[in-house]
Amino acid sequence: MSLANKVVFITGGSRGIGLEIGKRAARDGAKVVLAAKTAEPHPKLPGTIFTAAEEIIETGGEALPLILDVRDEENVLKAVEETVSHFGGIDICVNNASAISLTKTPDTDMKRYDLMHQINGRGTYLVSKYCIPHLKKSSNPHILNLAPPLDMKAKWFGPHLAYTMAKFTMSMCVLGMAEELKVDGIAVNGLWPRTAIATAAVKNVLGGEELMNISRKPEIMADAAYEIFIKDSKEFTGNFCIDDLVLHGSGVKDFTKYADVSFDKLAPDFFVPDDTPLPEEIKNS
Repeated sequence: MSLANKVVFITGGSRGIGLEIGKRAARDGAKVVLAAKTAEPHPKLPGTIFTAAEEIIETGGEALPLILDVRDEENVLKAVEETVSHFGGIDICVNNASAISLTKTPDTDMKRYDLMHQINGRGTYLVSKYCIPHLKKSSNPHILNLAPPLDMKAKWFGPHLAYTMAKFTMSMCVLGMAEELKVDGIAVNGLWPRTAIATAAVKNVLGGEELMNISRKPEIMADAAYEIFIKDSKEFTGNFCIDDLVLHGSGVKDFTKYADVSFDKLAPDFFVPDDTPLPEEIKNS
């Protein structure tokens, strides 16, 4: 299966994982909607929706950059309508936009708490809600949330309760919508990285250059997302996928191209369950 002429709507698609997912789809000739807030250059973050659109076109796809604040219902509805008017429909919805603050309860101001919940959980729900009527018309519709497995271990909640709650709301959207939309043949899945991914968020919020050097490249998430998109939406839904396991299942045995260091030196990501399988090919890469 190919993504040629498929319309892929990506929130937070101006940089990082969202942009890489768009570029991977563009290699097939997909039509990619880059829906994000960054219309003007940011002093600390590279790229805008317009520079991202140029990269999509250079990769072989078509691009539609749209200014989008996923907290604004009217803005979301307008972006979806513009997409359908421009490209004729929506085949894939990627809920990538997210906000993070790794703070304990006394140190989390309510403005930041609200921001995380409005973007992560509410934004995912809202964008999906308005994409669903159009996804129903697609031959192989997918919703993909960049959301972790629902692992109810206290260790994921104690250090950064507000962020975990917000992120797991995206995961609950996977669980609930997958069940709700089975009858419509719309796949809803979650995708999460086993290790840290070298993005601007990692560099500026989490650990700087040191963490960047022991993170995998965003391409691993893009390649894993692609493998999910080409699966039959009626058969593959309701899954919480780990990036390298998706690729391993599709036949990838060498993961060295995704990192500059060996697997044992990579920084693990949050929320990966302790019992997550680790095939030898991954472990030895």
